[in-house]
Amino acid sequence: MKIEAVTFDVGGTLIEPWPSVGHVYAEVATLHGIRDVTPELLDGRFRTAWRARKDFLNTRVGWREVVDEVFAGLAIEPPGVTFFSELYERFAQADAWRVFDDVLPALDLLRSRRIRLAVISNWDERLRILLGRLGLDRHFETIVISCEAGCSKPASAIFERAATEMQLEAETILHVGDNVEADVLGARSAGFHARRIRRGNAAPSECDVASLIELGQM
Repeated sequence: MKIEAVTFDVGGTLIEPWPSVGHVYAEVATLHGIRDVTPELLDGRFRTAWRARKDFLNTRVGWREVVDEVFAGLAIEPPGVTFFSELYERFAQADAWRVFDDVLPALDLLRSRRIRLAVISNWDERLRILLGRLGLDRHFETIVISCEAGCSKPASAIFERAATEMQLEAETILHVGDNVEADVLGARSAGFHARRIRRGNAAPSECDVASLIELGQM
């Protein structure tokens, strides 16, 4: 059946923290007197804290817990009672993120082929604001966010919600993301087609595309 719409994950698919999570953490921490912490140290601590979480709830409280864990032993007081609010807002700003080079050409190519576009993302209440600040929101007719949907990828329900909002059958939609479990397996469980965008040094999978531009050539 012909693909009528493509839905996209956001983090790691359309955008990435810039220059990195650790760089942004270090920038804000330094303003609050926490020195002698490098972006590399904070990046490593963030990866450890992130990987330890299962079924992460994209809430302000959830992110505060992550940040407090990253800075445990590095700050006299936890960021949750000092600079967390400033850090949380920092990641709602466009300059804390980079849009991958293949994103805008791919979106333009798909739209030229009359393919409808949407977002399905595990994110918090900052996403709509952030997509607007990055100039990406205008490309998508539907934006489904886990914090609003009450469920997260890979749950079928979040994909089904997007299909319902677009008034399309699941088998006419292709979902693209950077995570095999959340994006590919989750989408397929809901009846979507799925591809993974392989970013960085991720191990290959059978459903990879090397560039989002390939989607407009399928």
